[in-house]
Amino acid sequence: MRKVSFPYMGTSYIPIAKLMKAFGNEVVLPPRPNSETISLGCKFAPEFACYPFKIVLGTYVQVLEAGADTLVSTGGVGPCRAGLYTTLQEKILKNLGYKFEMITLEPPGRHFSDLMASIKKLINARLSFRDYINIGRFIWKELTLLDRAERLSHKTRPLEAKKGETTRVYKKCVDLVAKAESIKELAEIEREMELLYGGIEKKDFDPVKIGIVGEIYVLMEPSANLEIEETLGELGVYAERSMFLSGYTVSNAVMDLFHMAGERDVKKLASPYFKEMCGGHGRESVGNAVHFARRGFDGLIQLSPFTCIPEIVAKSILPRVCEESGMGFLSLTLDEQTGKEGVRTRLEAFVDLLFAKRKKMRLSSAKSQLAKEMS
Repeated sequence: MRKVSFPYMGTSYIPIAKLMKAFGNEVVLPPRPNSETISLGCKFAPEFACYPFKIVLGTYVQVLEAGADTLVSTGGVGPCRAGLYTTLQEKILKNLGYKFEMITLEPPGRHFSDLMASIKKLINARLSFRDYINIGRFIWKELTLLDRAERLSHKTRPLEAKKGETTRVYKKCVDLVAKAESIKELAEIEREMELLYGGIEKKDFDPVKIGIVGEIYVLMEPSANLEIEETLGELGVYAERSMFLSGYTVSNAVMDLFHMAGERDVKKLASPYFKEMCGGHGRESVGNAVHFARRGFDGLIQLSPFTCIPEIVAKSILPRVCEESGMGFLSLTLDEQTGKEGVRTRLEAFVDLLFAKRKKMRLSSAKSQLAKEMS
């Protein structure tokens, strides 16, 4: 039996842990990234490695110290350095004296046989075809429910009458999903989730809408982005990020394998601005910015790890996209030196500007309408 662990990213640890256990492995749960995680990552990582690299490396040290003997992560293709991160992290950790196996799950569209070989290593239980179907159904339902709970929290938080109520309900929903053991339980939790969010007292308020784009890890891991979505919600903003794990899984597994449209639709939206692959999620950041603009969002925030080349490329284009569509734009670069209060101050100023801009536009529209009626 392997003692398996993996990087911590949002609530993904819940379905991943269930999947690893269903495959017959013991799971060493990664801790939520904290100051110790970041300190360890910065101590052993190259100085100019990006923030996600350092956080994940620090997490690996923690889980290896806790007894893990197998580390599982994803690979990648293209110019982004992330495709080589597991190789470099493995070398660093083995030079430190840790004994383990690194299993990298490569994208199926280009490395299908390698992916199957890696998955086979992780299956240490006798499972029938029916078992695989049941495991797949359960894990997928759990994953989509966790994303659903988070989406509802983003919609509800700017409207809550009692500060903190949405966060309390969200944590309760995550806990319920984490404890579920069957599809039937998940179906009941789904109904309860709707009731819990529906029971939150809400104000009659029209929030500013801000889209969030950027590199996947800082986009989806709250400890890396300093809980930006929660902060924006408390400031009266409906924040919607461009990426959730369920959608990312479909796009980069199923659709990539069968060469179907998925993220390529977003890339098509980005094509008027640039068509070349720059690695990571740089091109997707631009395409999703266009998507948010077409949906009438007031502003856009880009989250970028310091030294992230794909997002640096995107950052040179996003101001033009936002200017042409009338959206406000704010780029936040994140690393181990970034402070939460400093980020909050910038967010407050940005949100105030967006509210003032909306008020000015509505006043101008009202004056124009009045002039038409009087003429």
